[in-house]
Amino acid sequence: MCLLDLEDADSLLLHVQDLVSQHLDEEDRLDDEAAGCAAKMAKASITDGTRDGHLRIIKHYITFHLRRNKNWDAKQVDDKTPHDITAFITQKCGPVEQGFEGRKYSTAVSTRAALTMWYRNLRPNESLTEWRLDGVTWRGLPTRSRIVSQFMVGLEKTKAKSGEVSSSARALALEDIHRLHDHCMNPKLTLAQKRAGIVRYVAYLLAWLMLLRIDEVMKLRFENIDKVPGERKFLDVSLNTRKQNQTGVLHSWRLHANDADPVICPMRAFILLASLYGPEIKKSGPLFLHVSAQGAVMQSQPLVRK
Repeated sequence: MCLLDLEDADSLLLHVQDLVSQHLDEEDRLDDEAAGCAAKMAKASITDGTRDGHLRIIKHYITFHLRRNKNWDAKQVDDKTPHDITAFITQKCGPVEQGFEGRKYSTAVSTRAALTMWYRNLRPNESLTEWRLDGVTWRGLPTRSRIVSQFMVGLEKTKAKSGEVSSSARALALEDIHRLHDHCMNPKLTLAQKRAGIVRYVAYLLAWLMLLRIDEVMKLRFENIDKVPGERKFLDVSLNTRKQNQTGVLHSWRLHANDADPVICPMRAFILLASLYGPEIKKSGPLFLHVSAQGAVMQSQPLVRK
């Protein structure tokens, strides 16, 4: 790329940052107090850290395409836009041996979210849930197109086949949970291995039941569990923040007993965990605790993901 092209790219990137910031800081330009308050609430839907990360991805997206084609228009939205999106994600997440960067599937998810924000800011009056041709004009978000959706599914499967481990228990099927249970309860394991297996099994089961990421479940504390004394049918679990909702709003789940399939029964899982911890473990702080090589439950050492 020649010097002039680089200068054009820098100018456009500055414009991108100004444009996105202008939309995100809309409340600063509103005279009406109620409208300004509503804009602040909308801005709080993602954290500042997430917003900054999206801005960096948007800049990289524009730079990537300008290097391929100096006449590429970052603000143009047409039938080629979904292909622009998948080309950029491929560059980030494609296999290293083919000249790509080889990043994880989570990078693709973050990139899609960032580009959704970019195209939503470009066309704020468009639908957020569709991508369709209306006469000669494409309506909606290109990140919601069938091309991008199918690409994301294919990429996830490709990553899984290559051995990449998902950070979400949503990738587990019922038979996977049963196999995990059988592995953790294998009578051939040592006592220490069984005790450590109980903690990990309960953690994965909760993640699977509540559709959480593993790192979200690892943040659970005893204080997040509300078990009514004498109640045998359900218990409540709360979580302050989530990966997809980082604003500190409390989320709660009611988990019901499952007599039809005891392996995935949350009530039985918590009874198992309580039996492991015993009365000597203080019921406060991190819920999932590290089990030493000798089988001792370490109150001061929360379980960490390996």
